[in-house]
Amino acid sequence: MAKKSLGQNFLLDLNLTRRIARTADAAGAVVYEVGPGPGGLTRALLAEGAERVVAVERDERCLAALADIAAAHPGRLDVVCGDALKLDEAARLEEIGIAEPVRIAANLPYNIGTALLVKWLTSETWPPFWQSLTLMFQREVAERIVAAPGSEHYGRLSVLVQWRARAKIMFDVSRSAFVPPPKIVSSVVRIDPLGEPVAAAELGDLEAVTAAAFGQRRKMLRQSLKTLAADSDAIIAEAGIAPTERPERLTVAEFATLARAYRHFSG
Repeated sequence: MAKKSLGQNFLLDLNLTRRIARTADAAGAVVYEVGPGPGGLTRALLAEGAERVVAVERDERCLAALADIAAAHPGRLDVVCGDALKLDEAARLEEIGIAEPVRIAANLPYNIGTALLVKWLTSETWPPFWQSLTLMFQREVAERIVAAPGSEHYGRLSVLVQWRARAKIMFDVSRSAFVPPPKIVSSVVRIDPLGEPVAAAELGDLEAVTAAAFGQRRKMLRQSLKTLAADSDAIIAEAGIAPTERPERLTVAEFATLARAYRHFSG
């Protein structure tokens, strides 16, 4: 039985899980999966030809079912019992003999999905330990990930994703596909890392600038950035952006310019 406290909604429709596995390009790849539960997507990844799957699950009730799948696919499934938010993925993968970048595919627990995505996107090492992300999110979160400047969903998450990666909503998933059915529609999102960010900036500076700007997204920059620095007007002027502009209208490249200006005045 799924645990509400863990944000669990199991996906057991084989046609759908195989579609996700194909979207992740699982065939011939090493796939890292978070929150496999009883193994619906895990089975699909193996059936679609994943060379190896590393599945991280913190709910001990699911380990026996995953062990059965591992026994049926000798040498192709490694099960790690632990908290994915706290795991050093690169180190753990190296421990089990995996050196190449992995493809991440997961029906993420709703309560940690965004936090995990931010963790994977804010790695100091870039390119990261993953070569693609194929992830299930609430539709609202998926829209924030891919949102363009000026849209109602555009915000800090949009900037952090699109600064270093390309993101696309691949398809929606009906509530009825899950056990138990969630209250919202879900979407599968594919994210591929860029070799270099779309514009130069220090990650910490970009995080600080976007946090301040979108903390008061309805206000003009000259107001919202006052929480960032006392000389926020000088930062905005250095970036060449109108102080009356609103955060949701700035491009990712403009946020990077603000981050560089912030570094100039704070560094």
